[in-house]
Amino acid sequence: RSAHFALACARQALEDAGLAIRAENATRVGVVINTGAGGFADLEEAAHTLAEKGPRNIGPFVVPTLMPNAVACQVSIGIGAKGPVLTSTLACASGSYALLEATRFIETGEADVVLAGGSEAAITPVLVTAFHRMGALASRSVDPSQACRPFDAERDGFVYGEGAAVMVLESEAHALQRGAHIYAEVLGGSLTADAYHITAPDRDGAGAAQAMQRTLSRTHLSPDAVDVIFAHGTATPLNDAMETKAIHTVFQEHASRLAVTATKSMVGHTLGAAGAISALAAVLSLNRGVVPPTINYGTPDPACDLDYVPNTARACSPRVALVNAFGFGGQNVALLLGAYEGR
Repeated sequence: RSAHFALACARQALEDAGLAIRAENATRVGVVINTGAGGFADLEEAAHTLAEKGPRNIGPFVVPTLMPNAVACQVSIGIGAKGPVLTSTLACASGSYALLEATRFIETGEADVVLAGGSEAAITPVLVTAFHRMGALASRSVDPSQACRPFDAERDGFVYGEGAAVMVLESEAHALQRGAHIYAEVLGGSLTADAYHITAPDRDGAGAAQAMQRTLSRTHLSPDAVDVIFAHGTATPLNDAMETKAIHTVFQEHASRLAVTATKSMVGHTLGAAGAISALAAVLSLNRGVVPPTINYGTPDPACDLDYVPNTARACSPRVALVNAFGFGGQNVALLLGAYEGR
């Protein structure tokens, strides 16, 4: 299913971009679509089949459906892209990192166009139970639509989601030459590690802050150039407080002027697709002049004291957006996007 999601998104992205892949350009089109769990659902189903019905009932397609790189490879096969094809797994930071890797393929001349994003379809009995046993899932016994409450004092975990997002990245020269509609541009990004814990974030937010700071340094932008942050914002007690602290560390007095929004409040936590979905929301925010809200925000938390765009979308004109994504294992990705204004 994760490959199905990715292929559907890729076809929609190509249609929106007005881009056709033909024999003459196929080797210049790449695919970077990341995932956290890949085909874990197929593995879980196969394990049940083996236990209940025996080995003769295991089909020959189990291996190619469970391998994580099948997501990007199936997209490559489905659209005919013959350039570089890559899948990286960075847990919940996977989707954002795809855009950085795609950008590097373009910058090094390995591709003119790369379809980049993340996909996840991993709502399975084993994983739901495991996340519950970890204490990571929301447990509020209220209206389920109010269960995910990023940065709210009553937050108690994330709501599990599935989904995908894929975007067409290309060099500016290639986009202009073909008359493409340019939504935004990738300014840069960074990947760091906490080196702290296999699941918990470092409470002082040093790794997350370093990813944001390196991104600003590499793009030669000052902190006050950033207008909005699309936060990782999982609605877990530790993550949201850590991310807020990291934002304060990097942005200092400008932190209070930032709009900080959490898309997971509306779509849930899609694990390996989450960063790509946040990046897509950021691209559309820059293009359309509106910042989506953090819904279900009602009770302020002293440890989370920023402007989280509570409950209602905000019309504005952001020019630079930072996208945060943090993954189990301590991987931190910061991605900087800018409104495209031509050259």
